[in-house]
Amino acid sequence: MARDSQAALTALNRFGFGARGGASGDFINAASDPRGFVLAELARPNGALLEVPGLLSTPELGKQVFDYQFEIQQARNAAKAAQQGASETPPQGPDTKSPQRRNLSLSTAAKEIAGKDPTMQAQAADGANAAMTPSATMQPSGTPPKPPAQPLNIIQKTFRAEALARLQRGVVADCGFVERLVVFWSNHFCISANKGALARMWAGSFEREAIRPHVLGRFSDMLKAVEQHPAMLFFLDNQQSLGPESRAGINRNRGLNENLAREIMELHTLGVGGGYTQDDVTALARVITGWTFAGRRGQLGTPGSFVFNANAHQPGPQQVLGKTYAQAGVAQGEAVLSDIARHPSTAKFIATKFARHFVADDPPPALVARLQDTFTKTDGDLRALATALVESSEAWQPPLTKMRSPYEFLVASGRLLARNPEDPGRYLNGLNVLGQPLWSPAGPNGFPDTAAAWAAPEGVKLRLDISAQLASQLADRFDPRDLLELIAADAASPETRRTIERGESRQQALALLLMSPEFQRR
Repeated sequence: MARDSQAALTALNRFGFGARGGASGDFINAASDPRGFVLAELARPNGALLEVPGLLSTPELGKQVFDYQFEIQQARNAAKAAQQGASETPPQGPDTKSPQRRNLSLSTAAKEIAGKDPTMQAQAADGANAAMTPSATMQPSGTPPKPPAQPLNIIQKTFRAEALARLQRGVVADCGFVERLVVFWSNHFCISANKGALARMWAGSFEREAIRPHVLGRFSDMLKAVEQHPAMLFFLDNQQSLGPESRAGINRNRGLNENLAREIMELHTLGVGGGYTQDDVTALARVITGWTFAGRRGQLGTPGSFVFNANAHQPGPQQVLGKTYAQAGVAQGEAVLSDIARHPSTAKFIATKFARHFVADDPPPALVARLQDTFTKTDGDLRALATALVESSEAWQPPLTKMRSPYEFLVASGRLLARNPEDPGRYLNGLNVLGQPLWSPAGPNGFPDTAAAWAAPEGVKLRLDISAQLASQLADRFDPRDLLELIAADAASPETRRTIERGESRQQALALLLMSPEFQRR
């Protein structure tokens, strides 16, 4: 039974998000057939898709944010004009009730221009209120009344709705392997919601449209979907890239932006040392000039949709990785991506990163070689890649050495404590505190994926704080000893079992359980 328990722990933690509270069958099912338990999710048609009422397409979201920004800008412009007009009106006496003689603040004017819509009022007043915040320090001593919460704008509402849908899927999934695959590929092809309003608005739809449909499909299809998605084009500034000899480049005296081309080669496909040169980066940047998205006016297409702008495309053939690609509009770039997706360096890079994520920071070379061979022979079939990982012996060898990322830790805690989120706030705040804000890595290389990155003392202390908070709220609902059986059974170490049993209170024991190696390791 101990061996079955260890395999069940591996199935639930290494490949999934851990056992669910209130679903005691998770551990039993995993122990009876560990590989089958994990692989079952791969067999479900469209199991990675996330179709939730109210979640809109990228073009629909683009139109909303374009219109919203335009309205806000109009309100601010009008408020500024009103303020300037009021300040330029010569004094006419003490009558302050006359609208022509009031010296309106920017905040007040913006709210009047915005009308009665609370969302627009809040957004229009942002700039003015920011300048007024220091006055709070000059208030009398004592606790000032808490100001009422500002209503959420359309960007915040959209981000929270997308976050909630993703979190709920992770918490309720049977094993969570497919969701773990989504998280892996979303971090591999990452954007950052901190880039601006468009990136924040599109962060969830990018994952739903460019990642999820291809998680169990072909890598080449995912690569194309990712690089042509408006969120990626915006994140890496490709809409600013003009062919130097294109019509737009000549007229505007502007040239290439190599950000997207460089990250395609360095981070998305070939990897550092993958055989490409700076000349290849520049050539690829020329190839994908004209890859952009339509703006608010829709001159090139539906606002917020991917479009190819022929006027911005660098004319003529280009040589990438020793092969010449004739000029063929958007097809030129698609042909290059198709070849790069099948390059031997891409197979090695993806196989190594895949094994590092699921198995160990220094993955077994034999496993990497087997995954690389699978990737090559199946033409980048990602379902086959995931299956090869689960069917390998190396993936099941203890101990569990990886540490759960903050996202995995919080989702696992939600599963164990049977807390299907109805509001994403607790999770989003926790992710911010723990250094992994949702869809917001610091750079295009995504969040770190090593045990050391998440095991720093300060990070562990913050996890303990969050565990203690959860325990203070929920300890009366659970017996930590029963939960230990639910997540590890006979695979729990004697040290962990003694620690839980000796807890001074149920609250302390639950917090210690959430910080145990059996819960923190994957």
